[in-house]
Amino acid sequence: MPLRGRSAVRGIAARGTAMTVGTAMAVGAAMAVITGLAAPAVHASPSASGALRWAPCAGPAEPGAECATLSVPVDWARPAGPRLDLAVARRKATDPGARVGSMVFGPGGPGDSGVETVVRRISRFSPEVRRRFDIVSFDPRGVGRSNPVTCSGDLLAERPSPELKSQADFDATVAYNRRLRADCRARTGPVFDHLDTAQTVRDLDALRAALGERKLTFHGSSYGTLLGAQYAETYPRRVRAMVLESVMDHSVPTTRDFLRSAAATAEDSFQEFVRWCDGAADCALHGRDVRTVWQGLLARAGHGELEDPAKPGTSLSSSDLVNKIAFRKFYAADYAGLATGIAGMDASTPLPASPTTTAPLPPATPVFCSDWHLPVRDHQEYASLVAMMNRTAPDLPYLLPIHMVAACLGAPTTNPQHRLDAHGAPPILLSNALHDPATGYPWAVSVARQLGRSGVLLTYEGHGHGSVTSGPCMENAVDSYLIDLAVPPRGATCPAMSS
Repeated sequence: MPLRGRSAVRGIAARGTAMTVGTAMAVGAAMAVITGLAAPAVHASPSASGALRWAPCAGPAEPGAECATLSVPVDWARPAGPRLDLAVARRKATDPGARVGSMVFGPGGPGDSGVETVVRRISRFSPEVRRRFDIVSFDPRGVGRSNPVTCSGDLLAERPSPELKSQADFDATVAYNRRLRADCRARTGPVFDHLDTAQTVRDLDALRAALGERKLTFHGSSYGTLLGAQYAETYPRRVRAMVLESVMDHSVPTTRDFLRSAAATAEDSFQEFVRWCDGAADCALHGRDVRTVWQGLLARAGHGELEDPAKPGTSLSSSDLVNKIAFRKFYAADYAGLATGIAGMDASTPLPASPTTTAPLPPATPVFCSDWHLPVRDHQEYASLVAMMNRTAPDLPYLLPIHMVAACLGAPTTNPQHRLDAHGAPPILLSNALHDPATGYPWAVSVARQLGRSGVLLTYEGHGHGSVTSGPCMENAVDSYLIDLAVPPRGATCPAMSS
């Protein structure tokens, strides 16, 4: 399908938008002690020259994946100080004679494993990109097998609810966060205080050099777009090509702005779901008032009477109903699956009323806290922020971003928000869906503007989190850019694909 002009999407940028706290963060990632996470083993350390020594990845994996480690400083301000090993994986280009070079993938989250993506989810890249590039990724510092953040499981289980009712609750959360940081720091080691994306930018450049690439070809997704944008800002003349998919805007200035945009983007996805269900005969809720059914589920969850479909006999909290059930389907634009799930829960027998707990936060929460300065003075301001979110997204109470704000209360931020300045960078391709539940379209517009002449936004006129392989129009445009450096015309759009 051909690229289209800008007219179809005018006005969308006026809507609010949200950031992703990650595909990994979204929805029910278990915040257990990280050392128990399954991940492919990595082999060998680089030589003193920094070259990567590849070996087949251990454990069950599709054939062809190779793993290595890259030694980097814990603190790039002290390059002679302590070091850590980053887990790296690659799959070689399937057509060596047509190979362009290495393309590094920046995983999302924060908390997603780039090694897992290369080893087990290589199909997320197009066949042509796999044919022409070695696909390389890594577990960012503090994630997976790259000196993961490790904390007491018992202490993690004590996390206070984000539904803070008083100043005493607020103070208790700040005190808990302080205890948890101290515990995680003691168990994780010195890297705990150097988890921010500015440090990971330096890791990425070390990986580029170790791969023997004079310039970086990069594809960042979701939280990985923050890494890519800051790399382009730090090393603008070391970029060959860069795709930023589902774009984060790291210039959002205040806590209120951040939460308002999160709520507006999430509510947009809910409204799109309702609109689809009203017009789709195969929607399991077709002909019913979707909002009324949903509000009934929220009420049952609030009383501890709604059974968790994944854990029979266990009640589901209203927060987990929003963040685990709805958002999983919004990410994949699986409206039919969401409608079927809602209908099933609506027809289920209520459980006896009981207290509920919310799912743990993901292990990489400290990475988010080190990148986002989202202060809240006291309970009064916190309650005001929650009320604002509920007005903006009345169908989606206690969205994940307010959990993250609560989890970061009192935490230091070493890489706070700022406007991009990537002067001197080549054209950078941004890819975003109009209706992305986590990284809203206006954020992509904002980042493209900050990049100035370097920012080229390719708009997918559909739904979901992620867009580069959403149909032949998107796939061909992104492939041509990565392989031949053919930049789409400014204002280019691709039509939505039917589900």
